[in-house]
Amino acid sequence: MRFRTSNVNRRTVLQSAGALTAVGLAGCLEGVQDHVEGSFQGVVPIEIYSETDRYYNVRLEAYERETNRQTYEEAYSITPGENVIPPNLEGVYQTLRVTRFDLNDDEMEVREAIVTPDTSLVVIWLDDEFVVEVRQDDGESINETEDAGSVDDVDSADGVPVGDDPNEDD
Repeated sequence: MRFRTSNVNRRTVLQSAGALTAVGLAGCLEGVQDHVEGSFQGVVPIEIYSETDRYYNVRLEAYERETNRQTYEEAYSITPGENVIPPNLEGVYQTLRVTRFDLNDDEMEVREAIVTPDTSLVVIWLDDEFVVEVRQDDGESINETEDAGSVDDVDSADGVPVGDDPNEDD
């Protein structure tokens, strides 16, 4: 006994296979599109340059802007003239807090900077002025040279120095 398949059955099978392939590819393309358009988180390199004749201990901490969840923590002992490249930050909305201690951990200075998905680089200069520079993808640089206060003066819940209410009129 021989089975004959008709051209109609073959076309139906081929059309079904083609439709299933198209549906499968559409799902893959949607996943790639989501990856490229928003779910992809970039990285932000950090560079530390010491241009002083003193040793410093430096602590880097980052916190998500909305949840205040800590996303990054690193600490380094920096020798005079040394350059350090710590691990990258995630390219998300977060606050980077950089604390500089002298060798005896007596003197502390804190700087804060805002990191966004558009941030391309964070450069920390350990010189007489202690500057945190945030560079954006569009080539713009934002220098965060304002002292965020000592560690004891900063309210850990929102990162604002105690007594500094931005909504308060002077």
